[in-house]
Amino acid sequence: MSKKIDRATHGPSWAEIILGVVLSTGLGIVIGAVALMLKPVVTAKELPKEPDAKAVYYIEGSRDTAKAKQAAAKRTTFAQGKSISVTEDELNALVGAPAAAAPAAKPGEAPPPPPSAGPLSFGTPNFRIDNGSLQIAAPVTLNVAGLAQKLIVQSRGGFVKSGDRFVYSPDKLYVGSCPVERLPFLAGYVRGQFMSAQPIPEDLAAAWPKLANVAIEGKTLTLTMP
Repeated sequence: MSKKIDRATHGPSWAEIILGVVLSTGLGIVIGAVALMLKPVVTAKELPKEPDAKAVYYIEGSRDTAKAKQAAAKRTTFAQGKSISVTEDELNALVGAPAAAAPAAKPGEAPPPPPSAGPLSFGTPNFRIDNGSLQIAAPVTLNVAGLAQKLIVQSRGGFVKSGDRFVYSPDKLYVGSCPVERLPFLAGYVRGQFMSAQPIPEDLAAAWPKLANVAIEGKTLTLTMP
């Protein structure tokens, strides 16, 4: 009882004030992030001369199949342990190839369960190479509380050596119009889901650790073997 009287007399403690500020700030960040995620990006063929400072632009990478006739041959060359250079057209042709069908269940065995749908469901990725940077983007469906909202997730960056292999390390990561790289608690989750959404074919996964260097030069990605 004395605590209630003391609180009424002197007001809330500093601990209560600080906790209130932290909670209200955190809620504001979450609400602001969701609002930006739901804000549509501006899809364009190229950046305007005077881009809107408040807008997030999405420029899709080229998918010209006529310029990607060597994509399959380059994939075979790389899987054999040889160096290659690829364009965004060739990258997009490779990821757009039909996926192999899942093996059928053996007689008497139950078929494997379908993958569970998480809050983020990614579509086919798109690659764009420009100014020494690789952009990887994908349409994504955000599933929250039974509601589905379609967004664009896009990342931009290069490759760094991590341990014994090269990994893609984006310095920009957007969900819709929200720059989630500024939100450490969310960026790691989105990055993990984003990078695992498109499984790497076994032949490429086996060859990748052997790389001596990965470089982005102009509009070309060069994978150098020893």
